[in-house]
Amino acid sequence: MANVFFHGVRRRLWRPVTVLRTFQVKSRHQHNKAMDGDKPWALISEVGEQGILEQAMDILRQHFSVVRHQDFLNDPGLHGPKIQALFMWMKLPEPTPALLASLPALKVIASGGAGYDHLDLPYIARMGVKVANTPGVVSDSTADMAMGLLLASARNIVEGHQMMMDPKTTTLPQWIGSVEVSGSTLGIIGMGKIGCKIAQRAKGFDMKILYYNRNRRSVEEEQALGASYCENLADLLGRSDFVMVAVCLTPETTGLIGAKELALMKPAATLVNISRGQVVDQDVLVKALQSWTIRAAALDVTHPEPLPRDHPLLGLPNVLITPHFGTNTITTIRKMVQKMVDNALAAMKGESMPDELKC
Repeated sequence: MANVFFHGVRRRLWRPVTVLRTFQVKSRHQHNKAMDGDKPWALISEVGEQGILEQAMDILRQHFSVVRHQDFLNDPGLHGPKIQALFMWMKLPEPTPALLASLPALKVIASGGAGYDHLDLPYIARMGVKVANTPGVVSDSTADMAMGLLLASARNIVEGHQMMMDPKTTTLPQWIGSVEVSGSTLGIIGMGKIGCKIAQRAKGFDMKILYYNRNRRSVEEEQALGASYCENLADLLGRSDFVMVAVCLTPETTGLIGAKELALMKPAATLVNISRGQVVDQDVLVKALQSWTIRAAALDVTHPEPLPRDHPLLGLPNVLITPHFGTNTITTIRKMVQKMVDNALAAMKGESMPDELKC
């Protein structure tokens, strides 16, 4: 009887506790929902591989109630009127006139990355919406990638890996076309924040550093970087063993590297592009690589991305292509998202945005 009694007590006590716990869970859920309701609303493209990585979403969710683009499209009338911030990642969601017209409360567009060629700044400004990017936080990781591409291309690292993985390999070659990096000459086209970071890294390889830029750096900056200014692009191209392109895409830089420029480069020189694919005339580059006008090209950017699978660049032995990996580290991605949030919050408070883009 005692066992039955205690069993009964246990059951009678368990039920109220369960109800209490259920009530507490519901209360916390309602509380969190209420707190989310107090946050401003933001539109993003997606979460995951095709959007903002989950590892950085906590930064956004701390300050914003987030709507995915597909959920927005399913019911624009529900979400559109309350969205105040648009967070662009990998150029998405694209701020088309149709999208902007459906976001009457929109105050700010925060775009991840340093480039802004995908944004129609005059049109967006006419809509009364502010725009910001994240230039400073991408410099280190992009410069790391630039030097990685340079080293991999110069020392044929990918080819060496493939050779060692090939089951047919039984002997090791003494040389597969590698060239020296230490002590060589690097020409940097575009000495902005990323260009300066590249120069800092190249200095560690005892490289002679030349640069061509819209505006010359100060004497103090040149001395600190160990860089020499070239007054014209032709001078840099003719003297460099490696040509590094690190410019923003603008009407002036579109097609900056064409047939004339490639012809000026040394036959043993390598072109490295970490800016935008449109800066280099890819059709001309194919011909230059096929004819060995230049030794090689290492590209973290192409146009389009990815290239069509039958594109002639993909079949050349002296080209190395990576999938726009310049900023692709968790550390940098989180810094970018934090910067986007900081800019958006400043705009919504009527404060000056640290990285505002103006026409």
